[in-house]
Amino acid sequence: MLTRTLAFSLLMLLAASPASAQSLNDRNVILVTPEGDVLDYVPDAADVIVRTNKRGQRVLIDHYGNLVATEMRPGDLGGQRRSQDGLPGVEDYARAGGSNEDPGYFPAAPQSDYDGSTGSLPTYSDNNEGYQDQPLPSDGIANDNMGAGENDMASLDPDPQATEERQPDPAIQLDGKKSQYEITALQVFLDREGASPGVIDGKMGMNVSKAVAAYDKITGETLDPNNIEDIMTRLGYSGGLPIMDYEITAADAAGPYVASIPEDYAHKAALPGMNYTSVTEALAERFHMDEAYLKALNPGVDFTIPGTIVKVVNPGQPKKGEVARIVADKFRKQVYAYDAAGQLLAAYPASIGSSDTPSPSGVHTVERVALNPNYTYNPKINFQQGNNTKVLTIPPGPNGPVGTVWIALSKPTYGIHGTPDPSRIGRSQSHGCIRLTNWDATELAKMVKPGVTVEFID
Repeated sequence: MLTRTLAFSLLMLLAASPASAQSLNDRNVILVTPEGDVLDYVPDAADVIVRTNKRGQRVLIDHYGNLVATEMRPGDLGGQRRSQDGLPGVEDYARAGGSNEDPGYFPAAPQSDYDGSTGSLPTYSDNNEGYQDQPLPSDGIANDNMGAGENDMASLDPDPQATEERQPDPAIQLDGKKSQYEITALQVFLDREGASPGVIDGKMGMNVSKAVAAYDKITGETLDPNNIEDIMTRLGYSGGLPIMDYEITAADAAGPYVASIPEDYAHKAALPGMNYTSVTEALAERFHMDEAYLKALNPGVDFTIPGTIVKVVNPGQPKKGEVARIVADKFRKQVYAYDAAGQLLAAYPASIGSSDTPSPSGVHTVERVALNPNYTYNPKINFQQGNNTKVLTIPPGPNGPVGTVWIALSKPTYGIHGTPDPSRIGRSQSHGCIRLTNWDATELAKMVKPGVTVEFID
């Protein structure tokens, strides 16, 4: 998980004097999330609404009223360090874009796709108030890797024909104001039933909507997400309440942990492992949670003290079965796992390719499965990272470039794998591979074997 280093400074910036409206044709513009990250992609048109806030800035909002990003000029961010092209550098924002540093080579040649785009979307306190509707931008937005005049960003304008033929799953409309606990209950129920909502954070979003639609396909029944009483009753049969107490153990407190995950691959290779950086990061992944949500459930708690009782999500046991066919739906950003009889066993939100580095098409097969893999960096095969010119072996760990799982495909350099940033899954693009949360990738990996077909559909 990435540390948001500019959250406070951005709040100060947004509280300052109004900024002038920005031109869509001005490529020296960036999209900044409320946490201080810079998006290195343009969100899909179906996922956002573009409006103008009271300060004249264009903002992107999802269909639940959550602020996704605000358009800014690099100069608006104050005296931060800049990259050589004058735009914000990676170190300014924890990972401010990508991707001259795209991970590349892995034994048996996977093409890693970590793009470092955006974290989880926070709830915007003003919801949709104070905004004016704006047309979707079609011009690319510059990032810190682009030289003058370059534009390798995906357009927000959807393909009209594709839009007519395939519509996204409708966003769930909840009756009245549901509490965070009630939404958590819905997410936990879906997670237990094999319809993964991605990270569990107590917030509605497209990953939840997709999971509800997947649940209907898995079970053949229609789930009413507004019937919380029914969902709570069902939870009682599938593992109990959605939130439970957990006692921090000595092993939890001991780790091993690393102080931070460096950007430079030579420094990564020097670490004993790509381990978690904190107890909260480790527990969040174990219980399928957003790390910020875990901390919010336990205000003021010191997670490093063994014996401390904390509140965690109760996600239940991993799905089991034998997967015979996998479908990677690029349009819906979702992966479906079917058994030999064609029954849907599980569905996972995913980041699958982009317009500039698309995923393959057609049908391929699983070649092999590796749990907790290391990662081999070879500058002669794929890319140049920093000043590194030698082959480097990055040790295994959940914060490694491919997370805790690599499922190699028959298509050279492509695979299904985990990620060090689970809150981004389904909300960001990848660089060709299929990226899942570590826990979803692990669950899927234990249900597949070589020969399983993987079909990419548009």
